[in-house]
Amino acid sequence: MKSVLSAAALAWAALATTPAAAHEGHGLPGSSHWHATDTAGLLLVVVLAAGLAWWTRRK
Repeated sequence: MKSVLSAAALAWAALATTPAAAHEGHGLPGSSHWHATDTAGLLLVVVLAAGLAWWTRRK
């Protein structure tokens, strides 16, 4: 019974991770791409860094 549960858990884990390989760039070496949320996050970091630099240099 224990081996059946282990096999079922392994099968479930394999199926649960299948959507992560939906398109190229997810973990493939040499292949990368950007999503809209990646760009928005990068822009947010840049804006926050610029704001922090302005805040610390003001008189």
